Amino acid sequence: MQIVQRRRVFDGHYKVNQLIVQDGDTQLKREQFAPGKAVAALVYDTARQVYVLTRQFRIGPEAEILEIAAGMIDGDEAPETAVRREIHEELGYEVDRLEEIVQMWPSPGTSSESITVYYAEVSHKTGAGGGLVEENERIEMVELSWDALIAEPLRDAKTVIAVQWARLQG
Repeated sequence: MQIVQRRRVFDGHYKVNQLIVQDGDTQLKREQFAPGKAVAALVYDTARQVYVLTRQFRIGPEAEILEIAAGMIDGDEAPETAVRREIHEELGYEVDRLEEIVQMWPSPGTSSESITVYYAEVSHKTGAGGGLVEENERIEMVELSWDALIAEPLRDAKTVIAVQWARLQG
């Protein structure tokens, strides 16, 4: 299969492309959700020995969701720079150590979004966290011990992946 045409059909807060895909003698018309590239991090406060997650309203499930800190990469920003920025904006921490877990496509059948997921260790806050007012963010910071974290009924895929990675680290 080969993409022979790409056209932006919606250019709002999110983007949607229409693709023409050549499959042998057949041309298929497909829509592609194109939100951009994102980063996320499972954040562990080494000084207080707690995991710090976020809870916020998400439009997809139309509910508040417990998840790891996450956000979009701005332009040509490096993923490491973006994840450090998001951790500071959402949780108020500076990052001491950062380790990449995985770069993934959460829904490759319909979306071009990629997410680079990290594990971040922090030990000191330099900001309030809670998100940015100008981005209409209202983020609650949630601190959990390891036992409380693994007991949570997680419903966000990137968070499940990050927590499972942490379990495998022993």
